Amino acid sequence: LTTTLLDLAEAKQTAALKTQPVTSPPKPAQDQIKINQLSRSQGVDKTKRTTRAPLAKPARVPGPTEPPYIGDFYMSENIPTQTNCPDGIRSRIKESEFGPRFLEHIPVLQWAQHVTQEQHQRLKRYPGAHGWGGVDYDTLVDTLTVLNSSANWRMLDDWESRRNKLECSHCAVVGNGGILKGSKKGKEIDGHDYVFRTNGAVIKGFEEDVGSRTTHYTFSTNTLMNSMRSYGGIGYSGPPVSTETRYVFLPDHDRDYLLMKAASTHTFVVRGPERGKDPTRYFGKDVSAAKLKMYHPDFIRYLRNRFLRSKILNSQFRSIYRPSTGAAMLLAALHTCDQVSAYGFMTPDYSKYSDHYYDKSYRQVGFYANHDMRMEMTVWQKLHKAGLITLYMRN
Repeated sequence: LTTTLLDLAEAKQTAALKTQPVTSPPKPAQDQIKINQLSRSQGVDKTKRTTRAPLAKPARVPGPTEPPYIGDFYMSENIPTQTNCPDGIRSRIKESEFGPRFLEHIPVLQWAQHVTQEQHQRLKRYPGAHGWGGVDYDTLVDTLTVLNSSANWRMLDDWESRRNKLECSHCAVVGNGGILKGSKKGKEIDGHDYVFRTNGAVIKGFEEDVGSRTTHYTFSTNTLMNSMRSYGGIGYSGPPVSTETRYVFLPDHDRDYLLMKAASTHTFVVRGPERGKDPTRYFGKDVSAAKLKMYHPDFIRYLRNRFLRSKILNSQFRSIYRPSTGAAMLLAALHTCDQVSAYGFMTPDYSKYSDHYYDKSYRQVGFYANHDMRMEMTVWQKLHKAGLITLYMRN
């Protein structure tokens, strides 16, 4: 696995708005990462690389007025594909309207090899989920060096053991929308190779509609704690726990790195809002580093910039705007699975359904300044129409 930092600039929005342990510590940045300075006048990729594997082509150079907080510059990785699917999403998306925005080699997950002084300098300028701003280098080293096996950088890390001679991976991505109430889609959902869920994923009592399996649970520490407070009364006591469940952190604060380190080492959280808490309370006594993953901030920033570039970025709320946790989960599946079916996501007739499938009575869908749910809904419709995902819709 080699990494190369590419200067990948944004295409105009109007043109198309893996467990083998590492036996030695990660090599220093200068041995692993070569900086590519694009010739802005010619757009030529002059990257020095240690393998002959092809890298993603640089996108078009941004205009001079692009705000620096956008940061449409991303690390690129040559990660071997896990399947030999002849007609997977990655082979089809390039020919769709999403082709100009899609970066095949963007790192979806971060792990030990990524934490270097060089990368810290690059990413600390971006706050929240989009970078390492507000997270000190020592915390990053202490945390990410624990994520040092292929299970941490492969989303579908157990594919070889479950593929059953299949060539393509099939993923169900399950949101919490009210459209699932009475859907009786549970058996269909559980029939996929992988089942992704997020936040307040209440399962007990709703199996007929939403299924019972969870292979990937996406959350931030903040959304996890909020979900436990908000939905405890209807049966949500924490993330699903099973032998097949992996926990995917969407880090937007140092508390995510601290909880992840505590979970991987079976120690109490050392500081912050979760100080003194036992992570096995959330992830079970069998949790280990091999069951933990963490989204790369480049990936989340890329999703924001290229798939969900909302007008909110031009408003006073730009500093808090990011893709919703469900959107990050669905778009991550789009980048790692061969076939994706989405359930429980907002559709144009959303007003017919309660906010969540587990609501005891009808609740209007809420809209907040930190997400653009209507834009996300539009993207899901376009992905469905392009044949890149299968979106569950009542009508």
